Amino acid sequence: MFKQTHVRNLCALALWGLAASAWADEAGKVVLSVGEVRVQGQAVKAGHSVQAGDRLSTGADGYVYIKTVDNGFLILRPNSDASIIAYQADSHTPANSRFKFELREGVARSISGQAVKNARQNFRFNTPVAAIGVRGTDFTVFTDAQTTRIAVLSGGVVVSGFGQGCAPEGGGPCETPYSRELFANQQRDGVLQVSRGQLAPELLRGKALSPDATTPPLPDESGKIKAGSRHNTSDANPDTTSLAPLKLAELDKASSLMVTPTPVATPQGPAAIAWGRWQGVAEQGANLNLADLMSKDYRVSVLTGDYALLRHQSATWQVPYGGAEFGLQGSMAQVQRDGVSQLANVENARLWVDFERSRFGTRFDLTAANLRVGLQAQGNVGSDGTFSNPSQYLDGNNMVVQGVMANGALGKVFAGYTFQSRLDANTVASGVTLWGSK
Repeated sequence: MFKQTHVRNLCALALWGLAASAWADEAGKVVLSVGEVRVQGQAVKAGHSVQAGDRLSTGADGYVYIKTVDNGFLILRPNSDASIIAYQADSHTPANSRFKFELREGVARSISGQAVKNARQNFRFNTPVAAIGVRGTDFTVFTDAQTTRIAVLSGGVVVSGFGQGCAPEGGGPCETPYSRELFANQQRDGVLQVSRGQLAPELLRGKALSPDATTPPLPDESGKIKAGSRHNTSDANPDTTSLAPLKLAELDKASSLMVTPTPVATPQGPAAIAWGRWQGVAEQGANLNLADLMSKDYRVSVLTGDYALLRHQSATWQVPYGGAEFGLQGSMAQVQRDGVSQLANVENARLWVDFERSRFGTRFDLTAANLRVGLQAQGNVGSDGTFSNPSQYLDGNNMVVQGVMANGALGKVFAGYTFQSRLDANTVASGVTLWGSK
């Protein structure tokens, strides 16, 4: 009897060891595949097993959802190229777990599984220019060879550009003096942006900067996170994020069924207005290369200090009827005091245009460390879609604005303007904004 029990125990241990070994090798399983999706260069469908070391890619119409072995998710959207460098989930000794992803280009969404939440110190998500660590997290990331932008849906991330104390070869988050955290409940429409060679990430605001704006999600992915866990980041109340309304068990059972591709919008032409910073500010690198943009048929419309607006030659301008109210889509700002610059935010912003009278008005709150000031301007609109005011010292003005507009599809109008305001004898505020008609 003892021998039989002993043999059964040995068999059980052997089977457990085999299962644990397989779990260590397998990173997850494809539960949804739409359009062109490849793993290790081979087309795959739902049910395909994904291993640590696999390279993943999607075509212009490709979406893939990978459910990890610890019930997390890695989602790739069209025109993305990624690798699962390591996915070793040790439930018995979390300190032995290792997780590492690399996104070379495109847009991805990462939702932490239980093993990642238990070993956040061993999770790393690399892009060509930055390292991302997690605080128990659901985040999306866009990257190309030069720029990375991260938005957080739940929990938080810690991000650092590659350089002093942070190397692509490392594992776990980079905790350096240049690292910056972003939590879901900190900044509405906030993204962290890192450009090549930039150590400290920059906090920017605006829906137009979100990875979702670059490559939209499928309808069943779009931010449908269960209420109550969205901003939960404490260990005492672990984040219970789930991807709803996907029925994961049903997807697993139906892995052999054909998935009907969802139509994907035809890629659009160049943006009508390019905007941003053409030279570095407060240890933050430039995000505009004027020479490169001009070689792509953009023409400089406004250049104010460190900020610029360019309109594409193909952009049209026909004066709309009536008036329009605009919503802020993105902004960059700084305050320079006694020759030292610090980054600032634009809040509570409005822009309205009366096309019949060729007039505009705008206002917002500019905030920085120990500073909050209301800025406003009103002025004239030109027949070519430009708008400006001559001085910050006229009635109803305390900043100078120079802007440009362009027609969009379905009657939409896009606008951008730079601003500059002397706040006192030693302090100057400046920046750039992008808008879309409501």
